[in-house]
Amino acid sequence: MVKIRLARHGTKKKPFYQIVATDSRFPRNGRFLEKIGFFNPIVSKHTKYLEINHAKIDYWVKKGAIISSRILFLIKKNKKTNNTNELNKK
Repeated sequence: MVKIRLARHGTKKKPFYQIVATDSRFPRNGRFLEKIGFFNPIVSKHTKYLEINHAKIDYWVKKGAIISSRILFLIKKNKKTNNTNELNKK
């Protein structure tokens, strides 16, 4: 079964997460099928904290992938920030 979930990277007390499509039998930080984006909970002023490729998520969901609850939360959060950014540009 394919899952879309977070894989933790970075150093101690400075986590950095990759959003990946992986087989559920693989370890959390192990092998993955495709990298879909990233999430950086500790951001500085000029860096992105979240990037998601929605086309790749749609592709894997059509193939039967299950999305983790944290990824669903991040997708909703990303859509809200994108909508407010577009409104501020007008």
